[in-house]
Amino acid sequence: MLFFRLSCQHLLRTAYGNSVALPRQQFVKLQFHTSVLRSLKEQQNVKETAGWTERQKKLRSTVHYVVATAVLTIGLSYAAVPLYRMFCQAYSYGGTTAIGHDADKVEKMLKVQDRVISVRFNADTAASMRWNFRPQQAEIKVVPGETALAFYTACNPTDVPVTGISTYNVIPFEAGQYFNKIQCFCFEEQLLNPHEQVDMPVFFYIDPEFAEDPKMETVDLLTLSYTFFEAKPGLKLPVPSFVKVKQ
Repeated sequence: MLFFRLSCQHLLRTAYGNSVALPRQQFVKLQFHTSVLRSLKEQQNVKETAGWTERQKKLRSTVHYVVATAVLTIGLSYAAVPLYRMFCQAYSYGGTTAIGHDADKVEKMLKVQDRVISVRFNADTAASMRWNFRPQQAEIKVVPGETALAFYTACNPTDVPVTGISTYNVIPFEAGQYFNKIQCFCFEEQLLNPHEQVDMPVFFYIDPEFAEDPKMETVDLLTLSYTFFEAKPGLKLPVPSFVKVKQ
């Protein structure tokens, strides 16, 4: 009997012991697998959070750069005309009147009577400009050292106010350094009300040194050309191709 009982206990222990141990091993494996997955997920979340933060920093930097560029562009567009006028006055682009015009020189300069020069006048408007713009005289004759007065006429034929601004050049460009304007309407904004018409004077002279320059020996015709643009933000006036640096 004792042997039979021990044999039965051994069989039961063997049968149920294995069946109980197997679920316990599976549970341990499941816990380990869950822990590994949780750890990987946490690492992924940390990486995604760091990546999102980095993208936000880059986005903010890009936005700041775009805003700063836009502000700078707008500022330069409004400053373009006065800066261009200052540059032309400093370097005599296309004969632009220099700052500190010598009034005494104008009063005392001598006329070169045997050097007659024809000055023609031209008027243009940009494609978007709605003014009518023309010279009142086609041509006048002057001599170096002589002051002269010419007029242009501008008219706004529309039913709304229009502001214009002009640039100009002198042809041939090499002669621009001798063409001096005492009074002019270029580089200044002009507001014309609906159907308003105005006369714009140009008071100028040709420097007597024109007659002493060998390059000007065969030049007896100058063309003064003005172009009006509608003054709008972002407008960039064309720069004359001739330049002479004042000494």
